Amino acid sequence: MQKAWFYEEYGPKEVLHIGDFPIPTPQHNQLLIQVRAAALNPIDCKIRQRPIFTSDFPVVPGCDMAGIVLAKGSGVTKFNTGDENIFVVGGAGGVGTLVIQLAKHLYGASYVVATTSTPKVEFVKNLGVDEVIDYTKTVYEEIEEKYDFLYDTVGDCKNSFVVAKEDAPIVDITWPPSHPRAVYSSLTVSGENLEKLRSYLETGTGPYKFTDVIEAFRHLETGRARGKVVITGFPSQHIPPLKLCDNINNSLPPPEIVSQEMSVY
Repeated sequence: MQKAWFYEEYGPKEVLHIGDFPIPTPQHNQLLIQVRAAALNPIDCKIRQRPIFTSDFPVVPGCDMAGIVLAKGSGVTKFNTGDENIFVVGGAGGVGTLVIQLAKHLYGASYVVATTSTPKVEFVKNLGVDEVIDYTKTVYEEIEEKYDFLYDTVGDCKNSFVVAKEDAPIVDITWPPSHPRAVYSSLTVSGENLEKLRSYLETGTGPYKFTDVIEAFRHLETGRARGKVVITGFPSQHIPPLKLCDNINNSLPPPEIVSQEMSVY
């Protein structure tokens, strides 16, 4: 069995509690990951508070994680057991920071502008944007330049659309988009693209431990988080070395020696 945070009813962060879950088995095209760090996103708060998506209880929150490949399905060829990988789904929020780096360093956008609040201006500048607009001091209507592409990470395209050219694509990562021109899209990043960004990505550990998940949610819900709210310190110090499995035809590590979070990707 493994330890995991979960909830069995919608509500505030206090509905979360820790319990035991069975270790999942990777299917044909899946990996079993021993989680070393995980990130929280605003969507994790929203789907915990109300039934945005159809799901069965109990629900284990989170969709971003990094860890070590323990086992893989027979159809997986790119990854091997023992590989360490960071999977990121997602200007100063988790999605925004990734979009900026993709635009500048992967797709070669000639001019990238991002909005943020006053305390985060320098942080966003350091991501590589060409211009930062402080939304606490400037409203969209005051921006004279019109842009070829608008990517809205906060669900404000009903207002932000004014900075886009008439034929410019507008992408909104919230559902439903608040402007009829906007197209809904979730951010998907391939392993190949992340490899190209390797030199730009920062590494480190988060300030929140596995036992501090509710406090991490509290910080995320203040709206003042920068980048990813990362949880580290998954319980592993008393676990014997795990036997790595080449595919699902091999036996998984005996459940009794595994007490840390694991996830199928």
